[in-house]
Amino acid sequence: MTFFARLGAAFGFLGVALGAFGAHALKERLAPDMMAIYQTGVLYQLIHALGLLALGVSRFEGKIARASGCLFGAGIVLFSGSLYALALTGVKLLGAVTPLGGVCFLGGWAALFVAANRDRP
Repeated sequence: MTFFARLGAAFGFLGVALGAFGAHALKERLAPDMMAIYQTGVLYQLIHALGLLALGVSRFEGKIARASGCLFGAGIVLFSGSLYALALTGVKLLGAVTPLGGVCFLGGWAALFVAANRDRP
C-alpha cells in the first residue's frame, strides 16, 4: 500500500468518524444551515479520500500523479477543514479558505486525468 492509499484510508476513517460525530453529537447543537455546511465537509472529505485511495492503488507514477495526491490532501484540509471550523464556530471569515480547497480538488482531478492519460498503454 502506497503513501496515498494510507492517507486515503486515514482520511476515510476520519471522515466516517466526523460524520458520526456530526450526526449524533452535533445534531441538537448546530443550526440546520451549519449542520448542512458540516455535512458538506464530510461528503467532500470522503469523496476525496476515495480518490486518494484509488490513486494509491493505481499504477500511476511520477510527479503529476504525486501532485494529484498532494492536491487532494491539501483540498481535504482546506475545504473540509474550513467547513468544519465554520460550522463549529460560526466565524464566517473561515469560509474564505474554502474556495482554495476547492481549487486544490479541481487541480487534483486535472492532474489525475493527465497522469491517467500519460500512463495508458
